[in-house]
Amino acid sequence: MHDYSAGDIRVLEGLDAVRLRPGMYIGTTGIKGLHHILWEIVDNSMDEVANGYGDTITVTLYTDGSVSVEDNGRGIPVDVHPTLGVSGVEVVFTQLHAGGKFDNENYAHSGGLHGVGASVTNALSEWLTVEVYKNGKIFRMEFESKEINGEVKGGVPKYHLIDTGMSTEKRGSFVRFLPDKRIFESTHFQLETISRRLKELAFLNKGARIVLIDERVPMGNACLKREYCYEGGLNDFVKYLNETKVPAFEEPIFLTGAKDNIEMELSFQYTDAYTENIFSYVNNIPTTEGGTHETGFKAALTKVMNDLARKTGMLKDKDANLLGDDYREGLTAVLSVKMQNVQFEGQTKTKLGNPEARIAIEYIVNQTLGEFFEKDEKGLAEIILKKALLAAKVREAARKEKEITRAKNSLENNFNLVGKLSSCTGKKPENNELFIVEGDSAGGTAKQARNRSFQAILPLRGKPLNAEKKRIDQVLANEEIRTIISALGSGIGEDFNVENLNYHKVIILSDADQDGAHIRAILLTFFFRYMKDLINEGHVYIGLPPLYRIARKDTVEYVYDDPALEEAKKRFGKGASIQRYKGLGEMSAEQLWETTMDPSRRTLVQVTIEDAAMAEMLVSTLMGDAIELRRHYIIANANFNKEDNFKAQESK
Repeated sequence: MHDYSAGDIRVLEGLDAVRLRPGMYIGTTGIKGLHHILWEIVDNSMDEVANGYGDTITVTLYTDGSVSVEDNGRGIPVDVHPTLGVSGVEVVFTQLHAGGKFDNENYAHSGGLHGVGASVTNALSEWLTVEVYKNGKIFRMEFESKEINGEVKGGVPKYHLIDTGMSTEKRGSFVRFLPDKRIFESTHFQLETISRRLKELAFLNKGARIVLIDERVPMGNACLKREYCYEGGLNDFVKYLNETKVPAFEEPIFLTGAKDNIEMELSFQYTDAYTENIFSYVNNIPTTEGGTHETGFKAALTKVMNDLARKTGMLKDKDANLLGDDYREGLTAVLSVKMQNVQFEGQTKTKLGNPEARIAIEYIVNQTLGEFFEKDEKGLAEIILKKALLAAKVREAARKEKEITRAKNSLENNFNLVGKLSSCTGKKPENNELFIVEGDSAGGTAKQARNRSFQAILPLRGKPLNAEKKRIDQVLANEEIRTIISALGSGIGEDFNVENLNYHKVIILSDADQDGAHIRAILLTFFFRYMKDLINEGHVYIGLPPLYRIARKDTVEYVYDDPALEEAKKRFGKGASIQRYKGLGEMSAEQLWETTMDPSRRTLVQVTIEDAAMAEMLVSTLMGDAIELRRHYIIANANFNKEDNFKAQESK
């Protein structure tokens, strides 16, 4: 046995730990992690703006693959640190857990909590340059990754901070860096991903000016430039989110207040939609899983509206209070909270856990919303109450439908479901997979191809209902939807419980054509609207069947798109036979298994929600009733050149 002694214990110094285990600091070295190191720098600048020290941020993408972030804040400290003996700039970019955000003297609130952001970005870059504009002077420092004693180290100072001797009227900080190709799977920054996040930040910080420049995209004699600035702040955000819907009243309701060092801004508006959409943020960080601040808002909204319904006589003494669900049907709300000592919980760290936030937000909304309705001259309260009363009637109808569905839910007693679902023999949900397959023909092939010990097959006999355009009672009346709900076993809406899920992989398997794409879109819309946690917790996948089978003698290859087919033709040469699969049903069971169902060879795409607000916009635009907005979206985003379109989709 190998002797294990103290000499075997490796001590990682400086930023070595970041390069050795980057996933611990940025989650992944994929495209999400690449953008994460940019957000770390953007968030630092945003903290300056959010705390009132600046008003403009400029992000520039360069042709060499680097990116810069500039702000007009106070500038990173350039004086010498009292204990470390080097400049504040060098400390910030070379020391983990170093920053000015551990107490509340420099920032009343901030997105940076652990003091690792700037140093992690530096550690994972080929080079990084910092300029600080302060007291009329320009200070500069450069860092690089270099090999030292046979090991590549990141974030190594090329020299200590210098006063360049140049004068300036500017103030603030400028950081430019090039991500390290040895760390990331791709170092290509995505314009639209960055654009969406910057636009969101501009909405959340009223009056802040955020400029995005992409020198990679020429526009005549200049290059692409976008500016975001919203004087309406959250109200503009809500209007933007509701572009695809019909609002119940013209202007959103805006509330603001503070309690116990917790500041709140809230904007909300009702629409003709049948589901609720609440987007919450803490110190500009999206809390896509909600948390205590959302709980406080929901509780206060329900209480204020029920009290108002009693006061106006819309609810009689004999009537039961309406539920929170009734008051949130068709609601679009953006809740922004600024606070100290933030505690996140949940697997993705996007759920607020501070109990004091619930107390504060509930108090603020109770006070401010009550005062708003006392002065309400537009009859908004009556509009909301009438909508809620109608929602309650629909809820009661849906409750009865759910009872019918539950009665049919028992797989042992439900002949129709048993006839459709070919269950698996495995008893551990975490190992089980459910394939939702387009059509009986493909379903029959999939049943033959599967490994019945852990793979279940549910064929769809027609297109499911588009849940975006229907109320919950109409959704539950659809046989295909009811069958899916029964098979999954987790319930829907407020009743959804992931602990009851029968299959931890839910795989949509449809033909590689327009009808197949439509079925995928319909199913994803249903999951997004009524089982969002199914997506949030990573249980939804899309199976990718091949388009072609090319063979010559004993050599067989499956290809998934036209460009790959052309490449395969060159490799196989003349005499190769090509089979085009028009649908899954054309494959033999053996072919379907080895291309699409075998875990060791198949390709699955996991469905995630990276940007909740953008996901909401896409679903409502593409699946809703706003035909003109959908047409504009398609014209703006569709690329009808086959090869270019494939490359664009591949990059996404």
